[in-house]
Amino acid sequence: MFLTEAANRGSVSTVYDIDNSIKFEADNTEYLIWTDFDDYASDARKKKFSFSLWCKRTELGVQQLIWNSGANGYLSFEAGDVIKWQQQYGGVAKTLNTNRVFRDASAWYHIILAVDSSQGTEANRVRLYINGVEETSFSSATYPSQNATADNVYGDYLSLGRSVAWGAGFNGYVADYLFVSEVQLVPTDVGTFDEDSGIWKPKKYGGAISTPSHFLEFQDGSDLGTATSGLDADTMNNIAAADQAVDTPTNNFATWNALFNATGANDGYPGGLLISEGGTEAAGISGWDTALSTIAVSKGKWYAEFYITGSGTPVYTMIGAAQAERFDLVIKSGGYYVGHSGSSGYSVSLYGQNGTTYPAQDDGNNDSVFNAGAIIGVALDMDNHKIYWRENGTWLLSDDPANNNGYALGWTGDTYFGVSQYDSDNSLQANFGGYHANTVSSGNADADGYGNFEYSVPSGYYALCTKNLAEYG
Repeated sequence: MFLTEAANRGSVSTVYDIDNSIKFEADNTEYLIWTDFDDYASDARKKKFSFSLWCKRTELGVQQLIWNSGANGYLSFEAGDVIKWQQQYGGVAKTLNTNRVFRDASAWYHIILAVDSSQGTEANRVRLYINGVEETSFSSATYPSQNATADNVYGDYLSLGRSVAWGAGFNGYVADYLFVSEVQLVPTDVGTFDEDSGIWKPKKYGGAISTPSHFLEFQDGSDLGTATSGLDADTMNNIAAADQAVDTPTNNFATWNALFNATGANDGYPGGLLISEGGTEAAGISGWDTALSTIAVSKGKWYAEFYITGSGTPVYTMIGAAQAERFDLVIKSGGYYVGHSGSSGYSVSLYGQNGTTYPAQDDGNNDSVFNAGAIIGVALDMDNHKIYWRENGTWLLSDDPANNNGYALGWTGDTYFGVSQYDSDNSLQANFGGYHANTVSSGNADADGYGNFEYSVPSGYYALCTKNLAEYG
């Protein structure tokens, strides 16, 4: 598992800011494609080429292709969360499979795949770098012979986000995607280590980028296949303006954490919430299960919105905050959650804190009922250790952040946004500010200009992202 202090979580300042990324969702068959890529084939180009990109994973444990060239060339996260490169030379597949696994759903990974078959040293002909460091430990490694030409890097197509032929789409975000022909990149071409923290951070590539090379920053929401330099993508398959995100390696936003998969052991049900749509949608499976945000906070004031999208009548979901120390309490995660109790109005439930025991999950009183279509705002005040909820713009329980009269938390340490849901017809979509699958009809940013919310962000509260954390967290 890759969870280190040096991982890029957007927590260091950079001279070069990345403003946008693109969200890919495998279930939606989303990808970009450069067709007839073999029109640009030459022996020189087939010997030397490089890919560089930043990506953040939002789903784990299944094969996901980042890019695919022709029938059998690709870079992927495999089902075991290792990284695999494969390319054909003379009809024979050459591969690298890392021993290390990459399962940090809170961080951005920078990946360089740099090929130059003219190199005399075999291991230098294909080089894989993660966050500025070369991978040298592989479960299997086969390299092309000297001066061999790749069969399929200039094949019928080049795709980003999925294999055109056999699927295995990527789930997550991609930023600063660069394909450069006849160059074997080294990490310092596109990144640098922060001198204080040692964290790997991006820098702008200074080399020439001309067709068929291409560099995409995903800045044009009307056409996310438009290249900043070089060759535009020919087709955007199920890609729309809504797939543009502001979650990037230089400003990393919270999502639901795919690494925390609540098992439901305490209520006798298997499985956990299904995470999708760029780590913003959480759907129930069976019984009560939980999702937690990737970022925890212990100070500052934070705001997020949650769209009830389930088809259940009513929708059983609980929304609030969870104490980081109580990861053992997977059912409702040991936290404060608001729910609607039918004719009884709204109530706050305390689950698993301070030695309390779990109440009956369904006591016949329709606890934790919300109607589909409701938008639940949560304001989390970690300076005063209070929490507030509102539904469709109206603050609940006679509490209002403007009056500083919220519901008192029972702890002071690291705290996550959390949600628990019941059964398979209940789901919600979170809007932490970096990406939202739901439609925002009004559009409200925080005071620093981050996020895009349906309702106004309370004064003094901020979207949960690393630029705000650096100032307020």
